[in-house]
Amino acid sequence: MTTPINLRAARKQRDRVRKRAEADENAVKFGRTKAEKVLDAARSDHARRMLDQHRIDGEEE
Repeated sequence: MTTPINLRAARKQRDRVRKRAEADENAVKFGRTKAEKVLDAARSDHARRMLDQHRIDGEEE
């Protein structure tokens, strides 16, 4: 005779595995490291400053 399985616990474990797999996929898709975020912010700030430096006087947005 086999050992009985608690179906509620088995469903919870299955759901945990699925959610973890989905979270890992999202982390790959959308996740960026802090260094990447800081670098991106620095690049956009630099580009904005360079654009402002080349603005002709009297020209507004």
